[in-house]
Amino acid sequence: MKTKLFFTVLVITFFMTSVILTSSFALAKGPSGPAGKSNIAHLYLYQKDPTTWEKIEDGAWGKLTYNQAGSKFKFIFNGHGLKPNVEYSLIYYANPWPGNHPGALLDSGVSNDEGDLHLGGSVELNMDLPDPEDGNYPYGAKIWLVPSKDYDAANCMMIAWNPAEYLFEEKLITYDDVDVP
Repeated sequence: MKTKLFFTVLVITFFMTSVILTSSFALAKGPSGPAGKSNIAHLYLYQKDPTTWEKIEDGAWGKLTYNQAGSKFKFIFNGHGLKPNVEYSLIYYANPWPGNHPGALLDSGVSNDEGDLHLGGSVELNMDLPDPEDGNYPYGAKIWLVPSKDYDAANCMMIAWNPAEYLFEEKLITYDDVDVP
């Protein structure tokens, strides 16, 4: 009897903890922008409806934490609700199509069995974001997460258009590469 009771309590505790963590995690999405007066900023990326460009409320999403200025673009990206075991590329997409004006690959990696993806690093961009050649200059830069099959990393350009599979920025960002005059 004690074993059954212990097992039941353990299962209920695990279930309740999972619900609380899942609920807290879902509510963790906040606004994109600077983190107070620090050099750190956050950008949320969302799956969007390709006909209306409205964010899909229960769709895939990610959070990029990055430095707003520095000699290298330092970042951490965590994506959730993605297709499992798919290679993705986190990119700077510079308008117009195909995004290589000049564009940049920030990082790539494979989502896990649960559809989560963790990327991070320090990239020498040798440019501010947005670059003056970007059609969005001076307003800001687009950051996207796309399946790597749709992106030519060597030429920093999109080679296919499957927007239902992408995460798009909530807003445009800026980054000051302090080594670039």
